[in-house]
Amino acid sequence: MFHGAAGRAFTDALPELAARYLREWGLRVDGQPMYGMCALVLPVVRSVDDCPAALKLQLMDEESAGEALALRAWGEAGAGTVALLAHDPETGAMLLERLDENRPLSAVPDAREAVGVLGEVLARLVAVPAPQGLRTLADMAARMLTEVPRVVAVLADDEERRLVADCAAALREVAGEPGDRLLHWDLHYDNVLAGRPGTEREHEWVALDPKPLAGDPGFELFPALDNRFGPEEILWRFDALSEALGPGYDRERARAWTLGRVLQNVLWHSRPGTHTLAPDHAEIARRLLGR
Repeated sequence: MFHGAAGRAFTDALPELAARYLREWGLRVDGQPMYGMCALVLPVVRSVDDCPAALKLQLMDEESAGEALALRAWGEAGAGTVALLAHDPETGAMLLERLDENRPLSAVPDAREAVGVLGEVLARLVAVPAPQGLRTLADMAARMLTEVPRVVAVLADDEERRLVADCAAALREVAGEPGDRLLHWDLHYDNVLAGRPGTEREHEWVALDPKPLAGDPGFELFPALDNRFGPEEILWRFDALSEALGPGYDRERARAWTLGRVLQNVLWHSRPGTHTLAPDHAEIARRLLGR
């Protein structure tokens, strides 16, 4: 189970927690629960105005702690993220705008169209400066680089050791300029939904479920390369998303930060004496390194 004992305690407390916010925020359940790896979402209706909404309950950790702060910043800038209607800082519970869960961007069959939409969403998000109080890419990159020798030493495969070393070298080149933009960190096709039918956002694509941090926009591209993975699509997707960051953004910086994301995944999943690069992650690194 994710988060070990804390995760089990959170899961056990969910019925009581849901009942609390249904009562305190004047909500009634309006559909089947939805859940992912770390959150429960209940479709609800506000009793005060019959407005559909979504109650999100999640375990507070480093990744989720800044979600409400980020959504407020994006909302104030009109950046196209899900609207935050209420928030309890103590537990991290949030009441969010209801979107159309039946129309994720992942359901768009044409890959180029989907990447184009994601690029537009990405450009709006990273145009916003990060507010104070978020975790930073500077700290994250520094921790990653200190862990590289340990991981390289236990990898079983020579090619994987070279790939990891090259990813670390690329990250080291840009780590001194980590950036100050508000990043989503998990921007892939299932984290972009269409607006709810019958509302003014019906024809908009809306980002949700960020794991925010302050940093360089190039760190955002990896999920869109790995999700809906296709080896032959890696480079054109990467180019399209790099271009979406604007004419002044350096493609080589995007390449270096994307290799940094490959490294991050290796560090998370490394086990002694094993081949620790997922095949798609290794292929992304190879293509970006020109191999």
